[in-house]
Amino acid sequence: MPKLYITENGCSYLDEPDGNGRVRDQKRIDYLNGHITAVHRAIQNGVPVAGYLQWSLLDNYEWAEGYTQRFGIVYVDYKPKNASQKESAFWYRNLITTNKLTI
Repeated sequence: MPKLYITENGCSYLDEPDGNGRVRDQKRIDYLNGHITAVHRAIQNGVPVAGYLQWSLLDNYEWAEGYTQRFGIVYVDYKPKNASQKESAFWYRNLITTNKLTI
């Protein structure tokens, strides 16, 4: 069986910073946790998953939606061209650093 690579898995939400400048995107964390858990279970059941890439690192331009949808784990403020990590970035960093899921 050929190896499988999941090359783009993510979701868009209307993420905006709160009064302290933090983007608390729990919906994205829940989405990613659910999908990565499913990938983990597939691997345990013999599916030859060789790679997983979360989409996307940065909020970016989408062909159909322009800049209105935010897919990234890093928030991009387009006017002053600043970027800051969302809560999902901290969660994902912990996941890949510890290699542990909370199932």
